[in-house]
Amino acid sequence: MKKLIATVVAPLAAMAIGGTPSLAKARTFVYVSAADAATINAYSMDETTGALSPLEPFKADGKVMPMTVSPDKAHLYAVIRSQPFRVLSLDIDPQTGSLKQSAVAALPDSMPYVSTDPSGRLLFTASYGGNKIAVLPIGKDGLVTEGARQVLATGRNAHAIVSDRSGKFVFATNLGSDLVLQFRLNGETGLLEANDPAAINTKAGSGPRHLVLSPDNSSVYVLTELTGEVIHYRLDPEKGTLSEVDVVGSVQAAAGLEPGVAPPPPPAFNATTAPAKPADNGKPKIWAADIAITPDGRYLYTTERTTSRIALFKVAQGDGKLTYVANYETEKQPRGIRIDPTGRFLIASGEKSDKLRVYSIDSNDGTLKPVAEAPVDAGANWIEIVTLP
Repeated sequence: MKKLIATVVAPLAAMAIGGTPSLAKARTFVYVSAADAATINAYSMDETTGALSPLEPFKADGKVMPMTVSPDKAHLYAVIRSQPFRVLSLDIDPQTGSLKQSAVAALPDSMPYVSTDPSGRLLFTASYGGNKIAVLPIGKDGLVTEGARQVLATGRNAHAIVSDRSGKFVFATNLGSDLVLQFRLNGETGLLEANDPAAINTKAGSGPRHLVLSPDNSSVYVLTELTGEVIHYRLDPEKGTLSEVDVVGSVQAAAGLEPGVAPPPPPAFNATTAPAKPADNGKPKIWAADIAITPDGRYLYTTERTTSRIALFKVAQGDGKLTYVANYETEKQPRGIRIDPTGRFLIASGEKSDKLRVYSIDSNDGTLKPVAEAPVDAGANWIEIVTLP
């Protein structure tokens, strides 16, 4: 982002498309990690129009990517994926939205995903290249100052880790092994314990990536990176185990994409040659990325990076089954999407785009309409939105 935009005309840099700049004092703040620029861009959001007004960015001093907000909305946890691997605890100023680093803690690997348990006592991270997940304690002050309390080896390419809304159960996806791991969270020790069964298999070659819980905690939706499908699981509230209900595609045949291919397993430590790479016919591949559900649980959205599209699904009330509805053009190589707490707006970032795009969500049918955009630094990926009372 050009310095002139960030410092001189920041309050006027974003406006509703076809409208006028918003000067209203918003209590909703948006944060976007820009990995290539090593910054976290910050914005105030007009809660009426969705327009974003840039604030002073936070300099992360490293390849900042996944982020998550503490349940009390007082802190933003940001993961640095360049050496030294670490997580930053950032205070959120409730009046201005500005970020201030208060703590840093070491991570055992490069982590592409971070989340917390509902109580805000634990930080969960997953390592794609390291084939592991890790649990870190969060202090009573909301800061992460200690290293990992627990590190668990997983199948290949652990990609995401999320607690259910009760805080009793935790699920982690393994893209390269086509697994969803199932854990119980020990409320006394704060440690993860394998559930029974410890894992469930997805379709071979699907590559489970990101997942979301339905607002009523009855369903888990898993987006597969390599096939662009959403797997709908029913969550047993007593056992914390998943049972597959349905699989719905997000990529239409007209897109002309073939299934992606998972990376090969890493070579043994004493191997003399590297494992053979999967054959590539040069045709464009499915490359799904992120998933989000509206606060009322009525609509679900996913992104696909090769075509730079956002897919819309309608969620049936009662059983949570999905119906594919439509897809929309968005920023180039959309890595992240996030829905604001009111469910009125969706924000999308593109790793190959220099701007964010804001869409209004039609409450009647979930359709998206572009309403605003804002400049963003290079390598934009993760988005977090905080609304303060």
